[in-house]
Amino acid sequence: MPGRFWRRRGRQASEEAPTRTDIADPVYKEIALQLTSTAENSTPDWSTSFGYIEDIGDGRGYTGGLVGWCSGTGDMLELVQAYTKAARGNPLGRYLRLLEQIMDAAYEDRPALSHRLLDPSFVADWSSAAGDPAFQRTQQEERDRVYWRPALEEAVRDGVGPLGLAIYYDVSVNHGPGDDEESFGGILAAARRARRPPARGGDESKYLAAVVETRVGILKAW
Repeated sequence: MPGRFWRRRGRQASEEAPTRTDIADPVYKEIALQLTSTAENSTPDWSTSFGYIEDIGDGRGYTGGLVGWCSGTGDMLELVQAYTKAARGNPLGRYLRLLEQIMDAAYEDRPALSHRLLDPSFVADWSSAAGDPAFQRTQQEERDRVYWRPALEEAVRDGVGPLGLAIYYDVSVNHGPGDDEESFGGILAAARRARRPPARGGDESKYLAAVVETRVGILKAW
């Protein structure tokens, strides 16, 4: 799939190709989505992952959908809330109160509580909802609101190119919003302290290496 973006033929295609700094071009979003999907769901075709749902044993309860919304971190609750507003009577609406109970519990209690409150029907109902265009649309809208747009805004702010944008998005998805040292904002803040981003006259390769190294340190600690 990525080949259709990288291999542009003919003079007209070359002239119409987005410039390196035009990272808002949808082609770069698609490449970033494919890269993260390859790591998240073992396929570059992110559109096949609406129905993905399992407990991967990472202490965050159930993980599901395009970006891995988690029952133990709150973004799954927000997704189901948005879906219920878009489609009343959907298969997941009855879990809203239970997801709220999970989020009211201590962080370390949420994985076990996810199973105790959501089993045995939640996985089947999520898979059933995945065929609903409203659920698919809500997943894409929430992905863009919570993870994609913040990544794009920060990439533009820092003056990075398409590779930087893809890295930002992957960090945004896997570490989530926030300013603590383990979250998207905190990782970027640490990298900016270590190296100047291109928008401040820094070398892009060295700056992006700092972003990755900061993230690797957190992943190893996890």
